[in-house]
Amino acid sequence: MIHTVKFKTLLLAFATAVMVAVLSISVYFTGAYAVFYGNTPRLVPIYSVEREEKVCAITFDCAWGTEYTDAILSALKNSSVRATFFMVEFWAEKYPGFVKKIDESGCEIGTHSSTHSYMSKLNAEGIKSELSTSSQAIKDVTGKEVELFRPPYGDYDDELIKTASELGYYTIQWDVDSLDWKDLSASDIAMRVINGVKNGSIILMHNNGLHTAEAVPVILETLKNRGYSFVPVGELILRENYVIDGTGRQKPAQSG
Repeated sequence: MIHTVKFKTLLLAFATAVMVAVLSISVYFTGAYAVFYGNTPRLVPIYSVEREEKVCAITFDCAWGTEYTDAILSALKNSSVRATFFMVEFWAEKYPGFVKKIDESGCEIGTHSSTHSYMSKLNAEGIKSELSTSSQAIKDVTGKEVELFRPPYGDYDDELIKTASELGYYTIQWDVDSLDWKDLSASDIAMRVINGVKNGSIILMHNNGLHTAEAVPVILETLKNRGYSFVPVGELILRENYVIDGTGRQKPAQSG
Protein backbone atom coordinates (compact mmCIF):
# COMPACT_ATOMS: atom_id res chain seq x y z
CA MET A 1 0.00 0.00 0.00
CA ILE A 2 2.81 2.39 0.94
CA HIS A 3 4.68 1.58 -2.27
CA THR A 4 1.51 2.24 -4.26
CA VAL A 5 1.07 5.66 -2.67
CA LYS A 6 4.71 6.53 -3.32
CA PHE A 7 4.39 5.43 -6.94
CA LYS A 8 1.29 7.55 -7.44
CA THR A 9 3.06 10.52 -5.85
CA LEU A 10 6.04 10.12 -8.15
CA LEU A 11 3.77 9.71 -11.16
CA LEU A 12 1.89 12.89 -10.27
CA ALA A 13 5.15 14.78 -9.82
CA PHE A 14 6.39 13.56 -13.19
CA ALA A 15 3.14 14.53 -14.92
CA THR A 16 3.31 17.98 -13.33
CA ALA A 17 6.89 18.44 -14.50
CA VAL A 18 5.95 17.48 -18.04
CA MET A 19 2.99 19.88 -18.00
CA VAL A 20 5.20 22.73 -16.78
CA ALA A 21 7.80 22.00 -19.47
CA VAL A 22 5.22 21.92 -22.25
CA LEU A 23 3.50 25.09 -21.01
CA SER A 24 6.81 26.90 -20.64
CA ILE A 25 7.78 26.10 -24.22
CA SER A 26 4.36 27.13 -25.46
CA VAL A 27 4.26 30.50 -23.72
CA TYR A 28 7.89 31.18 -24.64
CA PHE A 29 7.00 31.07 -28.30
CA THR A 30 3.86 33.18 -27.86
CA GLY A 31 5.77 35.91 -26.02
CA ALA A 32 3.87 35.38 -22.78
CA TYR A 33 5.11 33.80 -19.57
CA ALA A 34 3.52 31.48 -17.08
CA VAL A 35 3.58 32.12 -13.36
CA PHE A 36 2.07 29.93 -10.70
CA TYR A 37 -0.53 30.79 -8.12
CA GLY A 38 -0.63 27.69 -5.96
CA ASN A 39 -0.55 24.87 -8.49
CA THR A 40 -2.30 26.79 -11.26
CA PRO A 41 -0.27 28.20 -14.16
CA ARG A 42 -1.47 31.56 -15.42
CA LEU A 43 -0.34 33.90 -18.17
CA VAL A 44 0.28 37.50 -17.14
CA PRO A 45 0.52 40.75 -19.10
CA ILE A 46 3.24 43.38 -18.75
CA TYR A 47 2.78 45.61 -15.71
CA SER A 48 6.28 47.12 -15.63
CA VAL A 49 9.71 46.54 -17.12
CA GLU A 50 13.06 45.79 -15.48
CA ARG A 51 15.26 48.75 -16.41
CA GLU A 52 18.52 49.91 -14.87
CA GLU A 53 18.03 53.51 -15.93
CA LYS A 54 15.42 55.88 -14.52
CA VAL A 55 12.90 55.63 -17.32
CA CYS A 56 9.12 55.17 -17.27
CA ALA A 57 6.04 55.43 -19.50
CA ILE A 58 2.93 57.54 -18.98
CA THR A 59 -0.27 56.26 -20.57
CA PHE A 60 -3.80 57.55 -21.08
CA ASP A 61 -6.92 55.45 -21.71
CA CYS A 62 -9.43 57.06 -24.07
CA ALA A 63 -13.01 55.86 -23.81
CA TRP A 64 -15.24 58.86 -23.08
CA GLY A 65 -14.97 62.52 -23.93
CA THR A 66 -12.19 64.83 -25.10
CA GLU A 67 -12.62 67.93 -22.93
CA TYR A 68 -9.17 67.79 -21.35
CA THR A 69 -7.21 66.08 -24.12
CA ASP A 70 -5.80 69.26 -25.67
CA ALA A 71 -4.50 70.40 -22.28
CA ILE A 72 -2.82 67.00 -21.77
CA LEU A 73 -1.20 67.15 -25.20
CA SER A 74 -0.01 70.68 -24.48
CA ALA A 75 1.57 69.59 -21.19
CA LEU A 76 3.30 66.66 -22.92
CA LYS A 77 4.60 68.94 -25.67
CA ASN A 78 5.89 71.53 -23.19
CA SER A 79 7.87 68.81 -21.41
CA SER A 80 8.98 67.10 -24.64
CA VAL A 81 7.33 63.86 -23.49
CA ARG A 82 5.80 61.24 -25.77
CA ALA A 83 3.04 59.23 -24.10
CA THR A 84 0.98 56.19 -25.08
CA PHE A 85 -2.77 56.52 -25.61
CA PHE A 86 -4.99 53.42 -25.55
CA MET A 87 -8.19 54.02 -27.51
CA VAL A 88 -11.52 52.23 -27.60
CA GLU A 89 -12.89 51.79 -31.11
CA PHE A 90 -16.04 53.84 -30.57
CA TRP A 91 -13.91 56.70 -29.19
CA ALA A 92 -11.54 56.59 -32.17
CA GLU A 93 -14.46 56.58 -34.59
CA LYS A 94 -16.22 59.45 -32.82
CA TYR A 95 -13.11 61.62 -32.52
CA PRO A 96 -10.88 60.95 -35.54
CA GLY A 97 -9.54 64.49 -35.29
CA PHE A 98 -8.11 63.73 -31.86
CA VAL A 99 -6.70 60.41 -33.04
CA LYS A 100 -4.87 62.32 -35.78
CA LYS A 101 -3.78 65.04 -33.38
CA ILE A 102 -2.38 62.53 -30.88
CA ASP A 103 -0.55 60.64 -33.60
CA GLU A 104 0.93 63.80 -35.13
CA SER A 105 2.15 64.91 -31.69
CA GLY A 106 4.55 61.98 -31.73
CA CYS A 107 2.65 59.98 -29.14
CA GLU A 108 1.99 56.28 -29.51
CA ILE A 109 -1.45 54.70 -29.92
CA GLY A 110 -2.64 51.27 -28.77
CA THR A 111 -6.05 49.63 -28.69
CA HIS A 112 -8.26 49.51 -25.62
CA SER A 113 -10.72 47.11 -27.31
CA SER A 114 -13.75 47.73 -29.50
CA THR A 115 -16.57 47.94 -26.96
CA HIS A 116 -14.79 48.33 -23.58
CA SER A 117 -16.20 45.05 -22.35
CA TYR A 118 -14.89 42.46 -19.89
CA MET A 119 -12.89 40.52 -22.44
CA SER A 120 -12.17 37.52 -20.21
CA LYS A 121 -15.81 36.60 -20.86
CA LEU A 122 -15.22 36.34 -24.60
CA ASN A 123 -14.04 33.33 -26.61
CA ALA A 124 -11.09 33.52 -28.99
CA GLU A 125 -13.21 34.66 -31.93
CA GLY A 126 -14.80 37.44 -29.90
CA ILE A 127 -11.38 38.59 -28.72
CA LYS A 128 -10.03 38.60 -32.27
CA SER A 129 -12.97 40.70 -33.42
CA GLU A 130 -12.50 43.24 -30.62
CA LEU A 131 -8.81 43.60 -31.37
CA SER A 132 -8.95 43.64 -35.15
CA THR A 133 -11.80 46.13 -35.59
CA SER A 134 -10.49 48.51 -32.93
CA SER A 135 -7.00 48.45 -34.41
CA GLN A 136 -8.38 49.04 -37.89
CA ALA A 137 -10.28 52.10 -36.69
CA ILE A 138 -6.99 53.55 -35.46
CA LYS A 139 -5.06 52.54 -38.57
CA ASP A 140 -7.71 54.12 -40.79
CA VAL A 141 -6.69 57.49 -39.33
CA THR A 142 -2.97 57.09 -38.66
CA GLY A 143 -1.97 54.58 -41.33
CA LYS A 144 0.04 52.76 -38.67
CA GLU A 145 -0.19 49.21 -37.38
CA VAL A 146 -1.25 48.75 -33.75
CA GLU A 147 0.82 46.44 -31.57
CA LEU A 148 -0.13 47.37 -28.01
CA PHE A 149 -3.32 46.34 -26.23
CA ARG A 150 -4.70 47.27 -22.82
CA PRO A 151 -7.65 45.21 -21.58
CA PRO A 152 -10.62 47.24 -20.31
CA TYR A 153 -10.89 47.27 -16.50
CA GLY A 154 -7.53 45.47 -16.36
CA ASP A 155 -9.57 42.30 -16.82
CA TYR A 156 -7.84 39.34 -18.47
CA ASP A 157 -7.41 35.59 -18.55
CA ASP A 158 -5.10 33.12 -20.30
CA GLU A 159 -7.25 33.02 -23.43
CA LEU A 160 -7.11 36.78 -23.83
CA ILE A 161 -3.34 37.07 -23.47
CA LYS A 162 -2.68 34.03 -25.63
CA THR A 163 -5.01 35.21 -28.40
CA ALA A 164 -3.63 38.76 -28.32
CA SER A 165 -0.07 37.43 -28.49
CA GLU A 166 -0.87 35.18 -31.43
CA LEU A 167 -2.21 38.25 -33.25
CA GLY A 168 1.02 40.14 -32.54
CA TYR A 169 -0.10 42.32 -29.62
CA TYR A 170 1.74 43.00 -26.37
CA THR A 171 -0.81 43.08 -23.53
CA ILE A 172 -0.05 46.06 -21.29
CA GLN A 173 -1.24 46.80 -17.76
CA TRP A 174 0.27 49.24 -15.25
CA ASP A 175 2.05 49.31 -11.89
CA VAL A 176 1.20 52.93 -10.99
CA ASP A 177 -2.50 53.78 -10.85
CA SER A 178 -3.31 57.50 -10.65
CA LEU A 179 -6.97 56.80 -9.77
CA ASP A 180 -7.76 59.97 -11.71
CA TRP A 181 -11.08 58.44 -12.78
CA LYS A 182 -12.22 58.84 -9.18
CA ASP A 183 -12.02 62.63 -9.64
CA LEU A 184 -9.28 63.02 -7.04
CA SER A 185 -7.73 66.47 -6.76
CA ALA A 186 -4.82 67.29 -9.07
CA SER A 187 -2.40 67.24 -6.13
CA ASP A 188 -3.65 63.85 -4.93
CA ILE A 189 -3.32 62.41 -8.44
CA ALA A 190 0.17 63.83 -8.81
CA MET A 191 1.37 62.53 -5.46
CA ARG A 192 0.02 59.03 -6.12
CA VAL A 193 1.99 58.87 -9.35
CA ILE A 194 5.16 60.57 -8.14
CA ASN A 195 5.40 58.39 -5.03
CA GLY A 196 4.67 55.20 -6.97
CA VAL A 197 7.06 55.45 -9.90
CA LYS A 198 10.21 53.35 -10.10
CA ASN A 199 12.52 52.38 -12.93
CA GLY A 200 10.44 50.81 -15.71
CA SER A 201 7.04 51.87 -14.35
CA ILE A 202 3.94 52.16 -16.52
CA ILE A 203 1.60 54.92 -15.30
CA LEU A 204 -2.16 54.64 -15.80
CA MET A 205 -4.15 57.83 -16.42
CA HIS A 206 -7.23 58.78 -18.46
CA ASN A 207 -7.60 61.47 -21.11
CA ASN A 208 -10.85 62.76 -19.65
CA GLY A 209 -10.29 62.64 -15.91
CA LEU A 210 -11.67 65.74 -14.21
CA HIS A 211 -8.29 66.87 -12.81
CA THR A 212 -5.90 64.79 -14.91
CA ALA A 213 -4.75 67.62 -17.15
CA GLU A 214 -3.91 69.73 -14.09
CA ALA A 215 -1.85 66.92 -12.58
CA VAL A 216 0.17 66.02 -15.66
CA PRO A 217 2.54 69.05 -15.69
CA VAL A 218 3.33 68.51 -11.99
CA ILE A 219 4.03 64.81 -12.56
CA LEU A 220 6.27 65.40 -15.56
CA GLU A 221 8.25 68.24 -14.01
CA THR A 222 8.74 66.53 -10.64
CA LEU A 223 9.80 63.18 -12.07
CA LYS A 224 12.14 64.84 -14.55
CA ASN A 225 13.73 66.76 -11.69
CA ARG A 226 14.25 63.42 -9.97
CA GLY A 227 16.16 62.16 -12.98
CA TYR A 228 13.42 60.22 -14.78
CA SER A 229 12.88 60.27 -18.51
CA PHE A 230 9.70 59.25 -20.33
CA VAL A 231 9.30 56.99 -23.36
CA PRO A 232 6.25 55.44 -25.02
CA VAL A 233 5.40 51.92 -23.85
CA GLY A 234 6.57 50.49 -27.16
CA GLU A 235 10.07 51.77 -26.42
CA LEU A 236 10.01 50.68 -22.78
CA ILE A 237 9.16 47.00 -23.21
CA LEU A 238 11.44 44.18 -24.28
CA ARG A 239 10.56 42.61 -27.63
CA GLU A 240 12.25 39.22 -27.29
CA ASN A 241 14.19 36.97 -24.91
CA TYR A 242 12.20 37.98 -21.87
CA VAL A 243 10.20 36.55 -19.00
CA ILE A 244 7.45 38.07 -16.86
CA ASP A 245 7.48 37.39 -13.13
CA GLY A 246 4.53 36.96 -10.79
CA THR A 247 4.17 40.71 -10.30
CA GLY A 248 3.93 41.28 -14.06
CA ARG A 249 7.44 42.75 -14.27
CA GLN A 250 9.05 42.02 -17.62
CA LYS A 251 12.72 41.03 -17.38
CA PRO A 252 15.47 39.82 -19.73
CA ALA A 253 15.57 36.03 -19.88
CA GLN A 254 18.59 34.51 -18.18
CA SER A 255 21.01 33.13 -20.75
CA GLY A 256 22.50 29.68 -20.27
